[in-house]
Amino acid sequence: MVKVKTFRGKSEEDLRKITLDELLPLLNSRDRRAVKRAATKNVNMKDLMKKVARIKGKSPSKMIKTHCRSAVILPDWIGLTFGVHAGKGFKEVMITIDKVGMRLGDFAHTTGKVVHSGPGVGATRGSKFIPLK
Repeated sequence: MVKVKTFRGKSEEDLRKITLDELLPLLNSRDRRAVKRAATKNVNMKDLMKKVARIKGKSPSKMIKTHCRSAVILPDWIGLTFGVHAGKGFKEVMITIDKVGMRLGDFAHTTGKVVHSGPGVGATRGSKFIPLK
């Protein structure tokens, strides 16, 4: 049996038909406030929403680059690919139903994994016994 992915009891088809006013009660309070303010005060989020509307009609496969990491992921963005700025470059984020209601920045980590090598020459007394070649 195939498991159907849902967001708070709504399937993907239901979410695509839902209006912004019907979506707000499904979000938590912090995200609800951010979406409400995006329409009036948050210039970055407003610009991103315009860019998404423009690209969605033309070519939905194109990556949408943005610096707005605090943008709440909306249901109309399902299937789109975003390039979220992570400090040095853009990380690709594909939007699925699991990511609705979260922030874009949650999926583009700014810090990478640090891998340390062995100690350098002269670092400690124990390191002088490590062969150089």
